[in-house]
Amino acid sequence: MTTALTHARVLTPDGWRDDLAVVLDGPRIAELLPLSDPRLGAMSREDLDGMLLLPGFIDVQVNGGGGALFNDAPTVETIRRIGAAHRGYGTTGFLPTLISDDVQVMRAALAAVAQAQAEDVPGVLGIHLEGPYLAPPRKGVHDPTYFHPPGRDELALLCAPRRGVRLLTLAPEQVALEDIRALADAGVIVCAGHTAANFACTAAALRAGVRGFTHLFNAMSPFGSRQPGVVGAALDDPDSWCGLIVDGHHVHPASLRVAIAAKPRGKMLLVTDAMPPVGAEHPDFVLNGETITAKDGVCQTAQGVLAGSALDMAGAVRNAVQLLGLPLDEAVRMASTYPADFLGLGDSHGRIAAGYRADLLVMDDDFSILRSWIGGEALAR
Repeated sequence: MTTALTHARVLTPDGWRDDLAVVLDGPRIAELLPLSDPRLGAMSREDLDGMLLLPGFIDVQVNGGGGALFNDAPTVETIRRIGAAHRGYGTTGFLPTLISDDVQVMRAALAAVAQAQAEDVPGVLGIHLEGPYLAPPRKGVHDPTYFHPPGRDELALLCAPRRGVRLLTLAPEQVALEDIRALADAGVIVCAGHTAANFACTAAALRAGVRGFTHLFNAMSPFGSRQPGVVGAALDDPDSWCGLIVDGHHVHPASLRVAIAAKPRGKMLLVTDAMPPVGAEHPDFVLNGETITAKDGVCQTAQGVLAGSALDMAGAVRNAVQLLGLPLDEAVRMASTYPADFLGLGDSHGRIAAGYRADLLVMDDDFSILRSWIGGEALAR
């Protein structure tokens, strides 16, 4: 059925509009019409009463949610549970993210995501494998016993054609340049992260096909005056994308503002790196046999090591506005339009425009999510 969403403040590719109706036809946005268009009289209409109508948020790094961790049970049901938890905070597209694990778990995770997409589990865009080709000095909360360079069989597994997005985070100093090139040539989006690489190594990896940086600043060699490190390479390169965890804990707001100013517009993404407490009643979970506690929005071990986050995408947008001073429209684009472009989905996702998927959300001025649509299917919170 064709439905017209009316009387909203709509974020279009050209900016805010309050004089348009967004017409949904099945899973797609059919067109944007002036509110005065007589064709609207023959349509079913929903009056959004002045609320914000936004493109749905896309999160490329979601380890868990709703009390579930993808590593614990890499199944379709876990993916469904995680997606449902994050949808309440505006996420209409996401990559279930597997933290470093053994190859059997990697195979199970790949199979689960493929099955979830075959079953049209709402919001699943592909998979993010964060490791295990990482650097021990920048391990973060990952278990370094899983770390190793990829062998031939694993490269074949990762390069095999699959439906949906394949994103792999690796440490460039741990993987041969020819292997990075082979992954990129096979359509894998390669990101640098959990890496102690120097500037020259990172720059070479960018030339070989690295396309982005996983949670910029965190678990990577820092930016120095004579040793620019991974952070310097990321900010110096105009073509790559960077994920940012804007929770007020992972990175100082001033560092984030400087980084955003250094990159061309459209190259910074909001990510959550979310763990099971998002959308769950209990703040604790277990990772690699260690209890992690979420307190005051921070997930950390008993030793104080950060272990992902308790951040959701609506909170990330709020923080980008309130902590970083970004305009709301730019913060929303960092959560929707720019991630879609990074994933190669910019022609179908992340914008409110004719022909795009009807992945939408309604948000109030307090950053609360009131409604969402995934592929035109509505869900009230």
